[in-house]
Parts: sequence; structure tokens; C-alpha cells
Amino acid sequence: NLVTNASWNDIWLNEGFTSYVENRVVEALYGKEQSQMEDVISQHGLDLELKEMNPKWQALAMPALGTTDPDEVSSGVPYVKGAWFLQFLEQRFGREVFDPFLRGWFDSHAFQSVNSAEFVAYLHENLLPKNPKAVTEKELDAWLNQPGIPKFAKRATSERLDAVDKARQRWLDGKGVASDIKTADWITQEWVHFLEGMPETLSNAQLVELDQAFHFTGTRNGEIAQRWYPLTVRSGYFEARPAIAEFLKRIGRRKLIMPTYRALIEAGGDNLKLAREVYAEAKAGYHPITSGSVEALLAKADAAK
Repeated sequence: NLVTNASWNDIWLNEGFTSYVENRVVEALYGKEQSQMEDVISQHGLDLELKEMNPKWQALAMPALGTTDPDEVSSGVPYVKGAWFLQFLEQRFGREVFDPFLRGWFDSHAFQSVNSAEFVAYLHENLLPKNPKAVTEKELDAWLNQPGIPKFAKRATSERLDAVDKARQRWLDGKGVASDIKTADWITQEWVHFLEGMPETLSNAQLVELDQAFHFTGTRNGEIAQRWYPLTVRSGYFEARPAIAEFLKRIGRRKLIMPTYRALIEAGGDNLKLAREVYAEAKAGYHPITSGSVEALLAKADAAK
């Protein structure tokens, strides 16, 4: 927040930089593997989000919003794509060059409001000349002005999450039971990755096995819950419904509850009914932005009747 975006169009200058620095802090405190795991999960989440987004709002330097409500275009783009772009610059120039550049940006623009054009100008003056062949104008344009993630972007990798992938696939292939998976040392990021890699639906027997082994239903971890409950809804695992209702009433953070509301509403029938009932009880405790998001999904369901 030392340097603030001048308008909503340039919010990545705030959130992308914050996310980048936050990841560097995680690396310094907990190690490279931890920061890599968080990047893998963030990048995967953005990939999924981009599939549902209007390409118009996928650029870092967004076009003028006009009469569009900023909440309607809120996404992970300024956070994840913004940090990813800064990581790209770091990779091309090396930290020994990029870190002083970043420090200079903060020092020279402290307590000011800036836009993307100003950052690009500063980039051309203070970083690109350090290695003129490191980054092309076409690459900068792809990050700043084009939708999606550039094909040349380097994706994060994690040995620990690779091991999670292998364990999950082995279980899905029927080569062992869930309780045999060595999870004693897993942290939240590994559990999140384990669930995110599951098929769109699982059989009731598979869900029961997972629940008995890992007690996902009723978890107090919102990051795990927001992945587990939508999977149970899509798969028709009704045993989780009381816990779903409790979760949606207890938690108000939009990021955590919207995936479950979306799954319930899109499933229709009794699931849609449950979403309406829970929302009626919980909405008084929600932030207006969260309420607006839920009501937009409900209105869409009504319009589709």
C-alpha cells in the first residue's frame, strides 16, 4: 500500500505487488518449497477463473470501466497475474538486478497514486536497459494488455505437490485405500492440491472412504472446505449437507463460500432450495458484496426457469 493504484483499472499495481512481496516473505520465513506450493495453487486457481471470465477484464491494465461496477469484474487477475508478471521480470533479470529496481520503485513513488503507464515508463528507464535483450515489447504487451496468461510464462512447480499428485492418482486407480496415503506431514496447501486434482465427481463410496480417512466434512479449515463441499454437491453426497449449511452460516468470507453456493445453485432441485434457505438465515451477517454475489447467482437461476 506504499504505492497506490490511481484507479480501479490499475489495481494490479497494488494487489500484484502485494502478492509478489508476500510470496517472497513466505519464502524467506518458510522456505522455497512453501512459496512454490502457494504459487502452484494460486496459478491453478487463476486458470480455472479465466475460463469463466470475459477476456476484456483479463488484462493487467484493464480498459476503462465506464458504468461497470468494479465488484462485477473483481477477480484473481490483479493478484495472481500481477505477481506472476513480477516473477517473470525477476526471472529474466535475476534478483540481484530486480530487487534494487523494485526498491527504487517503492522509494520514488511512496505515498503516491500511479497508473500502469507510469510503471511501464519507469520499467523502460530503470530495468530494461540493464539487459536490453531480456524482455521484448511484445512480451510486455502480452502481460499488460492481453487476456489470459502468456504462453511463455514459467509455471510454478513443487516436488511436494508432485508427490500429492502421485498419491491421488494411485488412489483413483484403485491401488490402495485412502487411509494408506501418508498425510501426517501434509500442510493446508497439500490438502488443497489433493482435492483440487480430483475428478469433477466421485462415487458415494469414494467420498465415504475419503471422509472416513480424513474427516473433511465438518472441517474448520475454510480452504479445505471450499474445495470439499462443492465436490460433495456435484457428486450427490448428501451426508455433507448439514455441515454445508453450518459452514455457510458460520463463514462470511466471499472467497470461501461462493464455490459452495455456486455448486448448490447450479445443481438445482433440493440443492438450490438449501442454498436459498441457508442464505435467508445467513445474509444478515454477510458483507454487502458477498450478498450481492449470492443474489446474482440466485437471480440467474430464477431467470433460467
